[in-house]
Amino acid sequence: MARIANKTLEDLEFPAVLKQVSENCVTEPGKEKTLSLVPYPEFSEIQPELLRVNEFLASFIGDNQIPNHGFEPIIKELHLLNIERSTLDISGFRKILSIAETTRILLKFFKKYEEFYIHLNEFSENIDYNPIIAESINQKIDKYGEIKDDASLELKTIRQRLNGLKGKINSSFNKALLQYSQNDYLDEIRESVVENRRVLAVKAMYRKKVNGAVLGSSKTGSIVYIEPQQTLEYANELSNLLYEEAEEIKRILKALTEFLRPHKELLNSYQDYLITMDVLYAKAKYASKINGVLPILTSEKRISLINAYHPLLLASNNKRKEKTFPQSIELVPDKRVIVISGPNAGGKSITLKTVGLLQVMLQSGLLIPADPKSEMWFFKRILTDIGDNQSIENHLSTYSYRLKKMNQFLRKCDNKTLFLIDEFGTGSDPELGGALAETFLEVFYERKAFGIITTHYTNLKLLANELPHAINANMQFDSKTLEPLYQLHLGEAGSSYTFEVAQKNGIPYSLINRAKKKIEGGKVRFDKTIANLQKERSTLRKTSETLKNEAEKARVGTQQLEEINARVQEKLESYQELFDSNQKLISLGKKVDTLSERYFNNKQKKQLIDELMKLVMVENSKRKKLAPKIKKAVKAKEQEVKKEVEIKVEEIRERKKEEKEKAKKLPPPKPKVTLKIGDRVRMLEGRAIGTIDNIEKNKAIVNYGMFTTNVSLEELEKV
Repeated sequence: MARIANKTLEDLEFPAVLKQVSENCVTEPGKEKTLSLVPYPEFSEIQPELLRVNEFLASFIGDNQIPNHGFEPIIKELHLLNIERSTLDISGFRKILSIAETTRILLKFFKKYEEFYIHLNEFSENIDYNPIIAESINQKIDKYGEIKDDASLELKTIRQRLNGLKGKINSSFNKALLQYSQNDYLDEIRESVVENRRVLAVKAMYRKKVNGAVLGSSKTGSIVYIEPQQTLEYANELSNLLYEEAEEIKRILKALTEFLRPHKELLNSYQDYLITMDVLYAKAKYASKINGVLPILTSEKRISLINAYHPLLLASNNKRKEKTFPQSIELVPDKRVIVISGPNAGGKSITLKTVGLLQVMLQSGLLIPADPKSEMWFFKRILTDIGDNQSIENHLSTYSYRLKKMNQFLRKCDNKTLFLIDEFGTGSDPELGGALAETFLEVFYERKAFGIITTHYTNLKLLANELPHAINANMQFDSKTLEPLYQLHLGEAGSSYTFEVAQKNGIPYSLINRAKKKIEGGKVRFDKTIANLQKERSTLRKTSETLKNEAEKARVGTQQLEEINARVQEKLESYQELFDSNQKLISLGKKVDTLSERYFNNKQKKQLIDELMKLVMVENSKRKKLAPKIKKAVKAKEQEVKKEVEIKVEEIRERKKEEKEKAKKLPPPKPKVTLKIGDRVRMLEGRAIGTIDNIEKNKAIVNYGMFTTNVSLEELEKV
């Protein structure tokens, strides 16, 4: 028996999901079974079912697609088999044959591809297939739904006699037809069929000249339909044989029914198997439409949903071609209770319903629309208090109804329970109802249950802050436009933006101010602080994203600099080699110049030649012989390096020139204004305007009306 109540399933709109799933079934029994699905009572039953659905889903895109599982129900036939002396008709046997054959084909297929369909094959191996059922029907009935001639020896004899008799009837009729046609007794149509018997179309004036039985006449009375005497004798014999054939067919069908009667349980198992295949097919088809996946089924007590969608909302938005926002949420032992607060219409309820519905779907063997890395645990109980909290049937008020629900929660809630409560504590005096709700929450917490609640009550937000294993959360809003962002943020309570929303909707500011004066200042300050924290959080998130982008740019820049540095190092080495080569040539040139000057002074040719030869020999001893190709390559490299250097130098000159031109065009910096007490100021990049109450050292106390804050003078600018 399922531990999850029907009211919980209705609260989470699970029947609506089942209706969408059932639309994918190909049989009526499959639809009925799908619509009656409930969560499995034990974890051991869930995993195999999910794996079977996952395999069915994979078959849609694989090469080895699962054969057709469609069938005509045999509910009526199974009922007749339970009644003694009853007989099935031919159509019933054909439906039974179809179910038996479809089952055989599926079992054979899963066995053949058991390495692909491991879990579907394991499930199919539980079916005890007996080929004798199909064989016995095939022996008696052909593929056209007719009883075979050799279904029995008696029937074979009767049909042989029938065929012989039909031949005699045709022969005698054709003889009479020829005779009376030659006598011109027959009308132009010559013959017709009356009561399934061939008759002569005799002209009325000659009816007494034709021997036979009158079986009718035309509307005008000009034609009389007569069965010839020669044929009439055979026709009576034919009627007797046809009766004998019908009786023998009845006997054969009765015998076949009696043969199948002991196998009715087996036939029922075939039908149940095919119904289950239809349900698995429907689940897989639904998963393909909502991008359903099999999450990680963890033995640890936790829920970790990543980019999860509410399936009904997703289907609805897809029809309207609108965007659906995914939610990520985590419930773990050290954060097992989440209190979601914030304005209405921000997505609090849909987030709560998404968690509950996906949990129920998973525990019913349905794949869920979320990231495959999501983790899910099995809950014995799921308790909900969602939606319209009035019970018209029992004449209960909202608050009375909620108290009855809380009483049920207190009786059933334990450490294997997931509780989901929308608008917790509403329906009574805010202070008294809030106090009672706080007490209930403490009890659920002490029992180590997992849960999510949505509320506007401040005391519940404070309790979530105080309890070690509870956490506040809020649905993000754009603080400027007050439009929902549909993103859940853990760690902070949400402001209700009560006055801000009222102002946005055109309520006069004077009335809002009067309302503010009627409530405690602490409450306003607390709500204002929450709102400011949310704004700061939004700003920090944007700053974090900017820093991440800057860090990425810096990383790319560093990589580029390293590449440039490597190229520059390579070029420097080339320049050094070129410089060394040039220095060597200069030194050699100086030596030659010295010898030239010496020869100019002493005119001693022999001495010059000796010195030159000596110089050449010394240089040759240092030089390594280079092949012509290597020399050519070195020279080309030198030319290339020289060209690159010239281009780089030119680029640097152009960049420096552009930077100087831009610097000339920039406006001069604004002079720094000295701030003093009484000045109206705002923070750099900020919008809120306040007044300086006091200045101490390098800091100012700024009054914003509802609160004051201590700010560095460098962070302020005069308005």
